[in-house]
Amino acid sequence: MAYTLEQLSDIQMIRDCAHRYCRGVDRLDEDLMKSAYWEDATDDHGVYVGNAMPFAEMCMVSHLKWRSTSHCILNHDIDLERDGIHARGEIYNVTHLFQADADILDTWHGRYLDRYEKRGGEWRIIERVCVHEGTTSVPVSPMDIDAASFRQGSFDRPSSNRPVGP
Repeated sequence: MAYTLEQLSDIQMIRDCAHRYCRGVDRLDEDLMKSAYWEDATDDHGVYVGNAMPFAEMCMVSHLKWRSTSHCILNHDIDLERDGIHARGEIYNVTHLFQADADILDTWHGRYLDRYEKRGGEWRIIERVCVHEGTTSVPVSPMDIDAASFRQGSFDRPSSNRPVGP
C-alpha cells in the first residue's frame, strides 16, 4: 500500500505517542506519560482498569520498587481508519525492571492493544489494553566492568522538566 504524506505523518505521530508513554513511565515523568493519553482515555493494565490519568499517577509510585525500568517497544502495527482521525495499534513490549532492593531483574513480555484518536492535529491513546504474555525474575550479577563509574539507572528518575540528553 502506498501512503500519503499525511498518513506517514500520522503514523509517526502515533509512534511518537507510544515513545512518550514509555519514556514517561521509565523516567517517572508523570506529565510526559499523561501526554500519551487523552484525558478521557481508559487503560486496562489488569491491576488497574479505568481512566488513564489516575493510572499514570499510580505508576509514579508503583514503579519506585524498581531502581530502573526500560519499556522496549518492538513491532508496532498501526492501522489508520478511513476517517483520518482514528487508528488501531498493536505493540509488542519487553520491559526490563531492575529491583531497587535486590540484584533481581524482572522481565515482562506482552503487548499493548491501542485505539488512537486525532484531535486538533494531535494523536493520543484513547483506549489501551495491556496483554500479558509472560514474566520472569532472575538474579543478576554485575558484568566485569567498572559499573560504578557510570551514571546509574535511577540517575534521571524523575526526569520531569529535564530536557532530553545530557
